Amino acid sequence: MGKSRKEPDILIVDSSLGLIVIEIKSVTIDQILAIAGHRWEFQNFYTTSSNPYEQAENQLFALLGYCDREPSLRRKVPGRALVCLPLITEEQWYESGFYQLPSCPPIIFQDQLDTPKHGKPTKQSTTNNQQLTHNSLLQQIEQTTPIIKGCNLTSEQWKLLQAVVSGTPVYRTKRSVSVGAHSCAPLHLGQPKNKQSRASVLTEVRQRLSEFDLQQEHIGKEIPPGPQRIRGIAGSGKTVLLCQKAAHIHLKHPEWDIAFVFFSRSLYHPIIAQLDKWLRRFSSGEVGYDPKNQKFQVLHAWGAKYQPGLYSTICKAAGVKRLTVNDTERKQPNEALADVCTQLLHNTVIPTLYDAILIDEGQDLIVDDELKYEGKQPFYWMAYQALRPVDPTQPEQRRLIWGYDEAQSLESLKIPNASELFGEDLGHLVTGQYSGGIKKSEIMHRCYRTPAPILTAAHGIGMGLLRYGGMLTGITRAEDWRAIGYEVTGRFTPGQQMTLRRPPENSPNLIPQLWEGQVLEFVTYRDRQEEFTSLAQNILYNLRHDGLKPSREILVIVLGSGFEAMKLETAVAEFLISQGIDIYIPSTPDCNILQADKENRDPNKYWCEGGVTVSRIHRAKGNEADMVYVVGLDRVAKDESNLQLRNQLFVALTRAKGWVKLSGIGSYPMYEEMWRVMQSRDTFTFTFKRPPQREISVTDTGELLKRYDTGGRNFQNADLTGAQLAGADLRNANLIGAILRNADLRNAQLDGAKLVIADLSNADLTNAKLPKAKLVGAILKEARLSGADFSRAKLNNADLRNAQLVGTKLVGANLSAADLSDADLTGANIEGADLSDANLTGTKMPDGSVCE
Repeated sequence: MGKSRKEPDILIVDSSLGLIVIEIKSVTIDQILAIAGHRWEFQNFYTTSSNPYEQAENQLFALLGYCDREPSLRRKVPGRALVCLPLITEEQWYESGFYQLPSCPPIIFQDQLDTPKHGKPTKQSTTNNQQLTHNSLLQQIEQTTPIIKGCNLTSEQWKLLQAVVSGTPVYRTKRSVSVGAHSCAPLHLGQPKNKQSRASVLTEVRQRLSEFDLQQEHIGKEIPPGPQRIRGIAGSGKTVLLCQKAAHIHLKHPEWDIAFVFFSRSLYHPIIAQLDKWLRRFSSGEVGYDPKNQKFQVLHAWGAKYQPGLYSTICKAAGVKRLTVNDTERKQPNEALADVCTQLLHNTVIPTLYDAILIDEGQDLIVDDELKYEGKQPFYWMAYQALRPVDPTQPEQRRLIWGYDEAQSLESLKIPNASELFGEDLGHLVTGQYSGGIKKSEIMHRCYRTPAPILTAAHGIGMGLLRYGGMLTGITRAEDWRAIGYEVTGRFTPGQQMTLRRPPENSPNLIPQLWEGQVLEFVTYRDRQEEFTSLAQNILYNLRHDGLKPSREILVIVLGSGFEAMKLETAVAEFLISQGIDIYIPSTPDCNILQADKENRDPNKYWCEGGVTVSRIHRAKGNEADMVYVVGLDRVAKDESNLQLRNQLFVALTRAKGWVKLSGIGSYPMYEEMWRVMQSRDTFTFTFKRPPQREISVTDTGELLKRYDTGGRNFQNADLTGAQLAGADLRNANLIGAILRNADLRNAQLDGAKLVIADLSNADLTNAKLPKAKLVGAILKEARLSGADFSRAKLNNADLRNAQLVGTKLVGANLSAADLSDADLTGANIEGADLSDANLTGTKMPDGSVCE
């Protein structure tokens, strides 16, 4: 930013070598006219001059500046800067005489990047060449004199360096006030001297370094050349990473029009704070969030009279009057929004306004089938239409990036995958990865916010894993459970015993290790008065003895729907006020106000300094606190098979960063289930009884199978590399151009499937059924096809080199012009097969003979 762009072309962070910045200049030797000092002059290049080494130095110094803010890293991190010339050899450089210049910088030439090009490459030679290139490049970097010499980093310094470079929070120890000769921590009023307090535990946690997470680095800093879906479990950091990504996109492309969109208005302040934080972080303090900058907009999904939203902004650009809640008969906010979006889509051509739209809490914008627009989710389709194509030749590729967790759906139970959002024809949009290696779908499996015992309990009770009648909702594929961070034993077959375990490394919150008591407690009471009394006593203890602050560190969530939830919220607030506890109800202008009039409401406000927030579940979404009280479990237990109510409980539990106290009145079977879930801690063992009411798919493979089961057949161009599809029923599926490299398709049913120009190299189709399948031009190189049935299949022009076709049924198959060189057809049945113009060089025929 400013005079010197801070983003290096290549940044290497190494525990031994420190920071290495490499500036790439893709020029040929003939394009360099002259070099004077740091200034290089060019011809026939996109710019006439540049200062590549000075630029790399400035980028390095900017990064080292961040390191120097940490006392233990100051002047200790080695730093090197190099220029890479991938189109110039070392010989060309020497012949030009540039090497004699006193300002000649350390350079990586083409020689250190290229692999030798002699002879036919083999797998072994390719590996050896890659190793030679790696060694040559590493040697060049090691031999470069450091600009900052630094020293060998300790393991703690290395962790700190990773945190600094990635932008992970680095907590510093605050100096405590001494209250005695041997005291090293402040005592809270009335606290026993050796009694552990929650504030002391939080202080210790904040002194620890957060772990470096490479997946989060990818998600937060990669810019996809099209749609991207980020599916993350509660507390995995989806909002933070979407804010990082948005800030990164804006800084790298300030000319782009970007919108950051969300549904709950209480998220305005935290999201703007996050965006401002990351903009300043990534720009070295030069750029912050500016609400006047129309190139980077933070928008509520709908918009209000004095606060634009995505819908109202599009209406304004289209010259159409925006509709309000009063213009629709729908009562639920998400349904009302869908209704007005549908009307807009019917009546208006949506103007293309944006280059990128990022949507947080994407599950909140989903509606049921009867409210869809032409089979698509109205809000998402409107947003998609408002985006400019990344490439005019591929109009379907638009940068719509959405994050979600279907376990937090409080209204519609639909899952926001691509086919649900954009219709079956575009159902493949976020399957696989882009050519640069950026994944179209990311699954975040590590939970940083919520302690492991609370998260696993939330999953267990939310899905009904230990419910006597069987699970109500959830994942029924082992691969999908693993994708969200669980270990799986057993198969999801009715009557089979299953064991799910969440290993500690996937829930790195430290509080369960530091706190001597339980982080999750559940208590039942005879009546509401007793429940409220206990709640007030616990909050007073938190304030007086635990040292917690009332706002942002303590949160009370009431369960239930509609009017009964409003009544419970008011009753809790009134009782706490009567006990001398200041409270805050979201949207009211100040503490201790139970209801705001229309003129004084502030829908963006969720916290009030000095007051404990008492909130219904819909407003609590996206917010968090250290100590969370969940009141009214009986409201869920009365209707325990209601999935939306179970999701309420899941959302409430996962707002906690430290502790949860759950309570309810009366006696219900669900209470026993809750206790069983808590006793199971990180491991659930249960008998799988039947498919649940709502089946959740997480991976590309799981979604493909679910789409197929619900009638979807279009999987054209889907990237299913390595997919586990053994035994899958995919008859008549459209898999034209699909990438199924290394896929497991053993015993799969692919009768009549369209696999034209599909890539099945190294795939395992042993004993698969493919009669009448269309595989024209398909790549089946080194595929395992033994025992498969290709009767009357079309395999003309297919690549079957080195394929294993032992005992394969090829009766009546069309193999004209197919390449079967070095394939093994031992024992295959090729009766009536068309092998005209096929390449049979080295092919082992059914009778054992080898073709010359």
